[in-house]
Amino acid sequence: MHTDSIYCVFQSNSTSPAKFTGVLPSSRSKFFKCSIPNNLRDLKSIHPPILSTSPEDYYLSSDESLKEKVFSWNSSMCYDSFSTEEDVILFVKGANKNHLAINRSPTELKCLFSNGVNTVITSVTSSSQEVFRCLHPSETEIHGLGDEKIRVALQLNDSVIPSVAYYRPLARNLIHPEKKQLCASTMVHNVSKFLREWVIFHSRLGIDKFVFYDNGSEDGLQDVVNKLTGDYNIDIEVIFWPWPKTQEAGFSHSAIRSRESCTWMMYTDVDEFVFSPKWVNSLEPSSGMLKSLLPINISTLPSQKIGQVMIFCYEFGPSDQKVHPVEGVTQGYTCRSRKLNRHKSIVLLDAIDTSLFNVIHHFELKDGYQSKKVISRDAVVNHYKYQAWSEFQAKFKRRVSAYVADWTDPVNPMSKDRTPDLGFEPVEPKDWGERFCEVQDMGLKMLAQKWFGLVSSEGHIMVWQDA
Repeated sequence: MHTDSIYCVFQSNSTSPAKFTGVLPSSRSKFFKCSIPNNLRDLKSIHPPILSTSPEDYYLSSDESLKEKVFSWNSSMCYDSFSTEEDVILFVKGANKNHLAINRSPTELKCLFSNGVNTVITSVTSSSQEVFRCLHPSETEIHGLGDEKIRVALQLNDSVIPSVAYYRPLARNLIHPEKKQLCASTMVHNVSKFLREWVIFHSRLGIDKFVFYDNGSEDGLQDVVNKLTGDYNIDIEVIFWPWPKTQEAGFSHSAIRSRESCTWMMYTDVDEFVFSPKWVNSLEPSSGMLKSLLPINISTLPSQKIGQVMIFCYEFGPSDQKVHPVEGVTQGYTCRSRKLNRHKSIVLLDAIDTSLFNVIHHFELKDGYQSKKVISRDAVVNHYKYQAWSEFQAKFKRRVSAYVADWTDPVNPMSKDRTPDLGFEPVEPKDWGERFCEVQDMGLKMLAQKWFGLVSSEGHIMVWQDA
């Protein structure tokens, strides 16, 4: 079956092409997006569509396997699962009230494993945000479910939450590659123009592997990744993660999935660059620079174990830029606010609490581990948060965190996640170019020029600029 021959059939037989977007990590199922037909967009209620191989009438479709409703993301849904040696982790939207930080007791919940005919029920051991940990079915129970695909769902009291997640027992006798000491994971959506600078910079400073959670990018992400891996031999893995506003769940998935391949994981966004004033006299970057921020010995007494390194941020403003600077954000944005803001983290994956709870790029740790705050003279994160208006405006289209309201949603006007004095509409303030500018900070710009600047026939360029 070709992915370009699938259609979304809505009410009244209105149709639109089903756009193939990727393959889900747990089930290996193909993922499609359905655009709402123009003649239905003014309706108050639009029913979930049907996938069909026929654009005229899905009842005439020759592929019976496609004749099932497409779930709406606006309702509750089990959307992914991951198996560990100890348990099954289920990712579920709508069971807990994330915006109120209210988690249901595991005793209210059950995990259901079904082949469509028979069902096995196991207990839920942990309930936090959109992450639920369940016991594995026994080998006898799995054998009873046969070789068919086993769907896994969450039962809340007497109701079962709809599921597109499937159970994949953990493969035995896997040969794991040698662990990378320091990896970096982040969620990306249409950030390809920023990726080369961020990856090249941090790879030269000591990131051994990058793990990108692709949140539905449509700007040639894989082409950029292929070029980085081919030209620079950088280790990059892309995980298809299409679910809207699930950054925290994606980080939880990253933390548990990468536990066997990475020791430490850095969680920053692609507009955030780690910088230490202690590096300015170095003639070139080295792979030990970021690792120097980690505790040298993690095998000390439990009360002294460092499980998380927290680095605070300076927020940079538009710096009078009108468009994205072709030399990169480190070169174009040099004016920032004076005050240090929220921190971003480098986390010891084995130290993360079994709940996998995380907020704003930091995790809850197991008992016996603590977080270490890095002082600004040792390192900061340059957060190029408020860029040229054309770039910043694009952020109005989506926010990835489950805890952060969309820009146009008129709630929590005083939240730190809001842009001060901007309101709820993407209307450029007259003084946007001068905002958030209290300190001229050229430190990282000059250091990056020294480390990554090239002299070409066209003048001075940065190594990450496309040829």
